[in-house]
Amino acid sequence: MRKLLSANFSRLWKDKLFWLCMGAMLIYSVVYMLNGCRQATIGLSEYNYSIDKYYFHFAVIIGVFCALFSSMFLGTEYSDGTIRNKIVVGHTKTNIYITNLITSFAATLLMMLVWLIGALVAIPALGVWKMGVPNLLAYLLIAVMFEAALSAIFTLVCMQSTNKASTVAISMLLFFGLMIIASMTYNTLGEPEMTRDVQITTNGIEMSDPTPNPNYISGVKRTIYEFFVDFLPTGQGLQMWQLKIGNSVRMLLSSIVITILTTLGGIFVFKRKDLK
Repeated sequence: MRKLLSANFSRLWKDKLFWLCMGAMLIYSVVYMLNGCRQATIGLSEYNYSIDKYYFHFAVIIGVFCALFSSMFLGTEYSDGTIRNKIVVGHTKTNIYITNLITSFAATLLMMLVWLIGALVAIPALGVWKMGVPNLLAYLLIAVMFEAALSAIFTLVCMQSTNKASTVAISMLLFFGLMIIASMTYNTLGEPEMTRDVQITTNGIEMSDPTPNPNYISGVKRTIYEFFVDFLPTGQGLQMWQLKIGNSVRMLLSSIVITILTTLGGIFVFKRKDLK
């Protein structure tokens, strides 16, 4: 496996798409954070702007880069016949699969690292993190784990499809599908329990008495929705972006379960795949 990893990382450092993704993440982080600084300077003085508000925006976009890079990088293994060559020289399918997963995960982590470094440009204007170092480290750990889950999911897709174009399309559609599902569930949970309407009376514009919101969910259904948002990597990313992470332990365990199950399932299917 060491030789496989060495070969993969040697190809990674020469991969143009990887460096394009790294450059895009760096530029995006700097521009996004500088725009946050601008909003802070022209915003209301009573609003408490901080770097925390913008620093974790990568959590909702890192999946796009992970899906794109994994499908292109691993898809090339099929189109160039690299996988068959690795098997011919004696490498097992299990080792090939795991090394490809490690490579995809490492590349995703490096892209996140580039964002985190570039985003430090906002410190002179916004200051350091008000959430404190322990919470910052907890957020980053959750990010690392849900990126592992995303890498495992996209590696599963990439290692089963022999057509690179189809692999890219499937991976991107899968990510956006997961993001849409997570967003819809998260927005449903955000519905208030009570609502108030605006009424025009003889005294002017007044607010009506609170009434139950028919869109509010409670009880067992709410518990299921909360678990679902915590379970999905995209749901974790949304909550991190909003700085509203609740059950961090459940998130970490969910990412571990997804990573293990998709990896075992992917290896099982890949070992039975005819590569001739």
